[in-house]
Amino acid sequence: MTLRDAVPPEAPEGEAPSLDRGPGRGRTPARTCIVTRVTQAPEAMIRFVLGPDGTIVPDLRARLPGRGAWVTATREQVGAAIKRRAFLRAFKTSTAKAPPDLIEQVAEGLRTDLRQALALANKAGCVVTGFTKVESAILGSEGVAAVIHASDAMPDGRRKLAAALRRRYGETISAIPVMDALSSTELDMALGRDHVIHAALVAGAGTTGYLARWRRFRTFEGMASASGEDAPPQAGATALDLHDDGMR
Repeated sequence: MTLRDAVPPEAPEGEAPSLDRGPGRGRTPARTCIVTRVTQAPEAMIRFVLGPDGTIVPDLRARLPGRGAWVTATREQVGAAIKRRAFLRAFKTSTAKAPPDLIEQVAEGLRTDLRQALALANKAGCVVTGFTKVESAILGSEGVAAVIHASDAMPDGRRKLAAALRRRYGETISAIPVMDALSSTELDMALGRDHVIHAALVAGAGTTGYLARWRRFRTFEGMASASGEDAPPQAGATALDLHDDGMR
């Protein structure tokens, strides 16, 4: 079967796109957004399912049972799905209910997913913490895959590590993401340590998973740009990196 055969066709004008078959029932390599009708890779989208009471529930790891409706992973498109009643058309029911805080549920879920991914990267030995250790890792022979600052980090520490990145990477510095999505409290929670202000990610499977989640979080919050730091995952980074065992 070719990729073309595996991708569900876009719905005709005026008809709702078909739902997926749910976890474990015939995976396809792409999904169709119920708002834009554009077919994309799953890691660029958010899956929604109906709860037992008819409430629309975000399924960030695509693991919940039942048929799901997929929406491009941005606040704008999730809001459009609610406003245009796209969920009702997709689920073919007039009783589906979108909770008033659905967008914030997705945002908080992505943030939680980001913390959990950092914890997994830490367990895999891919995280270095502390200003001195981070600076040494940047300037070391292996270098780093990304630098993490707490969102409440002081400017002085940021500047010094930025200078170290410039010395180490020169014109290729834009290839190293610099992140500040999480607060120091959230970093402490994720890493099981106190007073984490600066950290770095080194190459490894845990880093690949964290970067995929970070990109999706930024895209949802409208922070993605055309720079290299927000580019799609590199070769070998697939939906499996994003969803752990949820997409297998």
